[in-house]
Amino acid sequence: MMQSPSELPEQDRYRLLVDAVMDYAIYLLDTKGRVSSWNPGAERFKGYKEEEIIGQHFSVFYTEEDRASGVPRRALETARNDGRFEAEGWRVRKDGTRFWCSVVIDPVHDEKGQHVGFAKITRDITEQKKHREELQAARDSMHHAHRMEAIGRLTGGVAHDFNNFLTAIRFSAEFLKRSGEMPASLMRYVGIISDTTEKAAQLTRQLLAYAKKQPLKPHVFDVRDSLSSLRQLFEASVGSSIALAYEVGPGNTTIYADPAQLDSALLNLVINARDAMPAGGRLTISVQGIERPPTLGASLDLDAPHVAVAVKDTGIGMEDEVAKHIFEPFFSTKGQHENSGLGLSQVQGFVQQSGGDVEVHSRLGQGTTFTLYLPAAEPATKPNSASVRQSDDPQVRNRVLLVEDNRMVGEVVVSMLKDMGQDATWLLDAEAALAHLTEGRGGYDIAILDVVLPGMNGVELGRRIRAQWPDIRVVLASGYSDAISGQEVVPFPVMQKPYSLETLTHVLLAPDSASAGVPKR
Repeated sequence: MMQSPSELPEQDRYRLLVDAVMDYAIYLLDTKGRVSSWNPGAERFKGYKEEEIIGQHFSVFYTEEDRASGVPRRALETARNDGRFEAEGWRVRKDGTRFWCSVVIDPVHDEKGQHVGFAKITRDITEQKKHREELQAARDSMHHAHRMEAIGRLTGGVAHDFNNFLTAIRFSAEFLKRSGEMPASLMRYVGIISDTTEKAAQLTRQLLAYAKKQPLKPHVFDVRDSLSSLRQLFEASVGSSIALAYEVGPGNTTIYADPAQLDSALLNLVINARDAMPAGGRLTISVQGIERPPTLGASLDLDAPHVAVAVKDTGIGMEDEVAKHIFEPFFSTKGQHENSGLGLSQVQGFVQQSGGDVEVHSRLGQGTTFTLYLPAAEPATKPNSASVRQSDDPQVRNRVLLVEDNRMVGEVVVSMLKDMGQDATWLLDAEAALAHLTEGRGGYDIAILDVVLPGMNGVELGRRIRAQWPDIRVVLASGYSDAISGQEVVPFPVMQKPYSLETLTHVLLAPDSASAGVPKR
């Protein structure tokens, strides 16, 4: 008759318990670290049979690098001196494959308290480690997304105020330029002010493009036309030590996007490629239509045709860890004072805002390829556009209603309008503007409305004016606003602050001038 476990001697009960455990390797080591017992659980995931492993040193389970650095020896010393050793790490099965495990080593003493060996328990936790890493990666990704979103919100708020300052500076410089009494020595500094204002405005546009909050001016155009128009600029930018090649593949290469932003993105990539080839090399720019884009991001429609625009260099390439961060704002592989670190952020922001995405392939010493995937569009015939007469002082007198809550901007713009011969009225908010028009003080030709106004914003004000006074042409002015950011089509033309005297002249002369902003619905 078979004995129950409770009727067995203590040693046999212990052996029965150890042999029944299949998820843990439970075995004994002598004082030197040699295996002196072995359970079925150890055989199951370490691969050694009892007769193969008894008498071997337990370091056989460790990786070669751990053995070389003395990890097994230190584990036994810690267990003997501290009473226990606990750790996680890579171990090696009999077949050479690795697994991640949790290890506990306890010293074993006899009845007299003499140290006689070690008890070792090992558990395979490879799957748990994988799940922990996936969870941490998800947390890191969420943290990164929240951080980028916060930067984007901050960028939008700063851009609005900053562009108001730049507008005031730009128009003040324009006033001084129009003065015929200023000596040439001082006019040089006015020019510096204007140039610096434009550079500051470009920096703001880059920040907004990174944050995907740059109001775009999309048109239907063929990417091949952009490459053709940029060819001379690309050649001048890369220099004679770099061979420049173009490849035009099959398929539809027409897109609906902001051509100026695409030009800026491609120029950024070309200059980066040039810097990655200090000793010269080959730069290839290619474009082709494809039926399906690769799976990159949520912004891509995987079932729709796209246009792939690639910039490939034979330069120094990047390590994987560097490539992970290249689209982050202010991250740069160049010197501290060489650039702003916003170029690639701008590229990614523009492409994603246009419904596409960017793919990067790079290997250290073997070059880098950036590929922009943009949704394809149906080719459109180019409309015949009448040329607009350019003049600092338009020969037409308009009644202009300016609604601008920033007093500094309002003062300089209304002064410039009057200096240009326009009949201009400036009001601070939408409520005052509607009251002014309702009181019968209409008859305005143009209403220039700041988008960000207290109370009702400029877009809604424009709709009210269009509905009640359809003869008044509405133009928006924006340094940045959530009211128009991310919209494919805005109901009115938009002047981006800091707008110039030339842009203002276009608005006064040409109701549908493309320079005034985005297409109207």
